[in-house]
Amino acid sequence: MFRNESRKITSVLCKCFGIEFLQVAEDITHDTFLKALETWTYKGVPPDPVAWLYVVAKNQARNYLKRNTLFLEKISPALQYLNSERQDMDIDTSDQHIRDSELQMLFAICHPSISSESQVGLALKILCGFGIDEIATAFLTSREVINKRLFRAKDTLRRIKADIEMPPDSEIEKRLDAVLTTIYLLFSEGYYSECQDSVLREDFCMEAIRLTALLLENKQTHQPRVDALMALMYFQASRFPARRAGNREIVLYDDQDESLWDQVLIARGAFHLRAASTGSSLSTYHLEAAIAYWHTIKEDTPQKWENILSLFDQLLQIQYSPVAALNRTFALFKVKGPGEAIAVAEKLELTDNHYYFTLLGTLYLKVDQEKARAYLQKAYLLARTSPDKHTILKKMATCNKS
Repeated sequence: MFRNESRKITSVLCKCFGIEFLQVAEDITHDTFLKALETWTYKGVPPDPVAWLYVVAKNQARNYLKRNTLFLEKISPALQYLNSERQDMDIDTSDQHIRDSELQMLFAICHPSISSESQVGLALKILCGFGIDEIATAFLTSREVINKRLFRAKDTLRRIKADIEMPPDSEIEKRLDAVLTTIYLLFSEGYYSECQDSVLREDFCMEAIRLTALLLENKQTHQPRVDALMALMYFQASRFPARRAGNREIVLYDDQDESLWDQVLIARGAFHLRAASTGSSLSTYHLEAAIAYWHTIKEDTPQKWENILSLFDQLLQIQYSPVAALNRTFALFKVKGPGEAIAVAEKLELTDNHYYFTLLGTLYLKVDQEKARAYLQKAYLLARTSPDKHTILKKMATCNKS
């Protein structure tokens, strides 16, 4: 209930109060769930628990307004709104208003005045219902660091009084970029989880998909690149059941059981990829979605890897990233063999990245066993989680057998 409803209550209250009272909205939401825990434990869950939560949240808000004079003076119109005896002036808890409030809150959180890390952190906490400890684990840092980061971000939003509303058409393009980046990073945090207890955070990924669905429901934000991002996430999510063995072991692509791939999600991804083909713009999400599509075809054919290599070339022309360059090198290996791929890979010099050394170790397996082993040992030392270390050890065992 908390995971599903807290974000909605916070968004609706914050929409009513204003972004400068984001912390107040969060506190009222937490108090509401605490009251539910205390009450439902002894009296049982009410027939309509969601309606119960909203009634309590409204009462908590009214009580807060009455207690706090300064708050009262600043948002007296909101107080009148809450205290109105007319039922139709009550806080709007219709599904449409809740969805609109969440989407508007997403745009407020993704304000360009705060860093992308803070945007993701706020999205995880406010719109996805994750706790500080979970966020700290995802970012491989301490709860103190996350608390400070979120405090600074909230303070910035409060200071600039960011509007909780959809940007005007003239700004939607720029602001949508920040929103899509936040959702993309949120999905990546789940897909490439570095949590010690899990190789995959499906809850993060599913929240990213849910937020993208909100964008697709809105006429202003239903754009081809949004469809492309949704296609990318569906294609990636289709392999979740085959991508891990238990919580602590990654199953690499070549070793995955194709029968475990979710064909429904693949079909949804194909639907959104087709929808993304309208218009004349080509985003990085289009290219990554197309790459992900080819990975839903398990057969190892020259056509597949030539297409993937071509897509990576286009992707790097639009927006260079070391990760994309690293992944392109594997596609190059599949098309042209280890020699050319090794030459390109060594020029990348990503010496602080264990994936880089893992790739080099893989490329050298059939060329130079000693170098392969040395690179895999470097990868093992740089890897930060037990699942990654376990995967590297398995590769080293293969190397020793060879």
